[in-house]
Amino acid sequence: LSLDMAQPISKHGVEVNGPCHYLTDIKTGQFVENGSTRLKTRLLEGLGWTVLPVPFYEWDRLETKRERHSYLAAKLAGRCRCLGE
Repeated sequence: LSLDMAQPISKHGVEVNGPCHYLTDIKTGQFVENGSTRLKTRLLEGLGWTVLPVPFYEWDRLETKRERHSYLAAKLAGRCRCLGE
């Protein structure tokens, strides 16, 4: 198993998920994680990791470096205590 970014000591990881990590729900048109992506996340969480997904469809809407920084800071603050460590 691998992560795009990882902090092994605290077991926090970031997974940047491109379009190949998703399927489109035919009823809603929304993106949903595919089976292999969901399995990988469950396996990592089972090993004690906190996995922060960064979906391409959220990231691509961000136009500036400041927006991207704010997005990541908010996601990290909401999922783990990584920012102060």
